[in-house]
Order: sequence, then structure tokens, then C-alpha cells
Amino acid sequence: MIDNIIDYIQTNWLEVFGIVTTLICVWLNIRQNIWGWFWAVVSSSVYGVVYFQSKLYSDMELQIVFIVLSIYGWYQWLFGGADKTELPASKMPVKYIPICIVVGLAFTGISGYLHSQTDASLPYLDASLTAVSLIAQWMMARKYLENWLLWIAANLVYIGMYYTKDLYGTSILYALLLIMAIKGYFDWKKTISSPAESSLHN
Repeated sequence: MIDNIIDYIQTNWLEVFGIVTTLICVWLNIRQNIWGWFWAVVSSSVYGVVYFQSKLYSDMELQIVFIVLSIYGWYQWLFGGADKTELPASKMPVKYIPICIVVGLAFTGISGYLHSQTDASLPYLDASLTAVSLIAQWMMARKYLENWLLWIAANLVYIGMYYTKDLYGTSILYALLLIMAIKGYFDWKKTISSPAESSLHN
């Protein structure tokens, strides 16, 4: 058993590195620690290469956008509050819901179609998960509580998708991320004291 684990790590060291840095990133995000964004950049860079090698092109592109959103989130968490103070966690304004739905459907249709013309694996499923992940990451950058709900839904599907692509380590990672997303939701919810206070920065 130990020999199998060691062999897997040696053979898939880049994926393992991505797993470790992703777990660090999410754990710090749960704690609303600003350094989570640094590890988000690192893990996204690593997984960009992993997904390219697995021909999951939508996920590869997602990592590039994640890096940009991580820099945006880093700034928002530091200066996105009132008078450029630290941004507090809050509930997402209802007005953004239809916008997110339209953007998600449009991205899924366009990206799924384009990648279906290549050798991409599971183009429409991959594209839909990419759309959900992009929206969730933007919500994370704005410290909207509901980002965790999207991550819970996405992680459930990602577990199976990566397993079918023989990315067993990453499949286990997303099982752990599912648990962490549930914890993140309830931990963040405790920090939102009242609707009035949580909407001051919007």
C-alpha cells in the first residue's frame, strides 16, 4: 500500500503538488486569511498544466482566469470595504442572480461547442463546471457567502469527472474540498451578523 502511494506521488508529482497547494488555499479562504489568494495563484498555475496534459481544456482556461480573479480577490479582501477597509463577508445581492445564470449558460454553450470541435474530453460537462467555478470564484473574491454553495455543487460533479479521467488524486482532492466547502459555508455564515451590516459594502 505504502509502495503504491509512493509510486503514485513519484509518477504524478505535479498533480500532488497541485493538491497540496489547493488545500492550503481553501483552508486559508475558510479562515478569511488574505494569504489564501497567494496559494490560489500557485495552485491554479500548477493545475493549468495538469489539465492541459489531461486534455481538459476548459479547466485549463479556468485556471488562467482564476489567477486573474485571485489578484482581484486579493485586492478586494484588503480594500473592498467601506473607505477602502477590509471587505467583510456578506450575502450576495439578489440582483446578481439572473446575471450569473445568463453568463453561466452562455459560457457553457459557447465554450462547450468550441471544445467539442477538438479532442477535448466531456466538452459540455467540463464547460458547465467551468462556468459555475468562474462565478463561484468571483463570488469568493467579493466575499459573498453563497460562493460556498456553488462550490459544493461543483465539487460533487468534479469528483466523478476526475475519477473517469484517471486523476484519482484530484478526485480525492475534490472530495476533501466538498467537505471544506460545507465547513466554509457555515463558518462564514457565523461572521455575518445582520443583513443591514452585511450589505454596507455593496
